[in-house]
Amino acid sequence: MTFRLTMMTAAMAALALTPACAESKSAPAADREAMEQVVREYILENPEIIEEALIKLAAKQKADASQEAQKAIASNFDAIYNNEGDYFIGPADAEITVVEFFDYRCGWCKRSVEWVQELPEDYDGNVRVVFKELPIFGGISETASLAALAAGKQGKYREFHLALMAIKNNDDLTEAKLDEVAKDVGMNVQKMRADMRSIDIQRELSESKQLARAIGVEATPSFLIGNEFIEGADRTRLNDLIKAEIKG
Repeated sequence: MTFRLTMMTAAMAALALTPACAESKSAPAADREAMEQVVREYILENPEIIEEALIKLAAKQKADASQEAQKAIASNFDAIYNNEGDYFIGPADAEITVVEFFDYRCGWCKRSVEWVQELPEDYDGNVRVVFKELPIFGGISETASLAALAAGKQGKYREFHLALMAIKNNDDLTEAKLDEVAKDVGMNVQKMRADMRSIDIQRELSESKQLARAIGVEATPSFLIGNEFIEGADRTRLNDLIKAEIKG
């Protein structure tokens, strides 16, 4: 297969160079047509080379994206891992910090909430999980994020977070439901609504969304650990990275 690709590369290079090397004005067009025919016939006889090229291209693009993501994480490290305003579970001085970006209408976020909550205990207090609001679906998702941050002002972030994640049907997530959940977990609903409109809460959510854009988070859930980025609810990969960090 390598030989075939080399042959095609050589053919394409010859095709590109033909006009520059030709002496007569009529020769380049004829030579080009002949070379194009050779390349076309070769591709038709060996279509698998297209698949191989696409696989290599995808691998290169993935590697490039990973490298760029690591640079972005390094540039925003403190905002990701050391923001004092973030809500988290697990010991504050845990050896390893996992950061999750999520949306309250994200189905995979809801499916992963149980095992995410269990991470500190699963690793004997060596893991801390930080939660960052990323309402990518807009609308009521954004309102829910503001309400969750306001819940934190009353010391009820985790209870409110879990209650919203437990809502299975996204159509049930409404303004009225937010008030109902707040009341159920023991919050002052009027204060929550006032806090949601405050500059501090609005800024906090805005900064979380800006950070997500800066480091290339485009989907939920997305997890960060060290300089590694995981898009999607990939529990196996996340646990592998945690174990590698512990061994390291």
